[in-house]
Amino acid sequence: MQFDERTWEPFRSVRIQCVPKQEKGTFERGSKETVMLKRLLAATILAAAFGGAAVATDAKPTDPQIAHIAYTAGTIDIEAAQQALKKSKNPDVIEFAKTMERDHKAVNDQALALVKKLGVKPEDNPISKSLNANAAKERKTLASLKGAAFDKAYVANEVAYHKTVNGALSDTLIPSAQNAELKSLLESGLTLFQQHQAHAEHLATMVK
Repeated sequence: MQFDERTWEPFRSVRIQCVPKQEKGTFERGSKETVMLKRLLAATILAAAFGGAAVATDAKPTDPQIAHIAYTAGTIDIEAAQQALKKSKNPDVIEFAKTMERDHKAVNDQALALVKKLGVKPEDNPISKSLNANAAKERKTLASLKGAAFDKAYVANEVAYHKTVNGALSDTLIPSAQNAELKSLLESGLTLFQQHQAHAEHLATMVK
């Protein structure tokens, strides 16, 4: 079944409520509370992007759509890693970013080879579009940060991103995949990305 207009309903249901003006000192700009709220909102939007269609309808993504979503998710993390390699001076963050760039490129190359072999054309869809839009906003936010602030924000985003991607793979994309080779590639990717998540979570405890 193809995605239709109902696919967008979960996104339409998301509303950002106005918050009454706080007294000075309650929420200083750049405070930990503000950063945490921004990260929580970003993670919520990302989760909606992956899971929205399943909530809105009983439709499952098709194999061409799954291939596009998986490739898009990989490309987003490659671009995030490349941004980190340009901005970070932290050796641990640089090592992590290099690993993300290398591993996601390898998986994407395998995905391209598979769809070519199967004669499948990846199909763009609302989930892929939403992922790209949210990623562009995140890159813009990270571009405004420097030094330790950038490192902490980048690593925090990597933790949230891999957690959400891994959940989408295990709960939606892998169960929905019809082609055995595509399903196998997604399962291999999930194993690797779970290692990425653990790496990011460990790095988050080190970046101060």
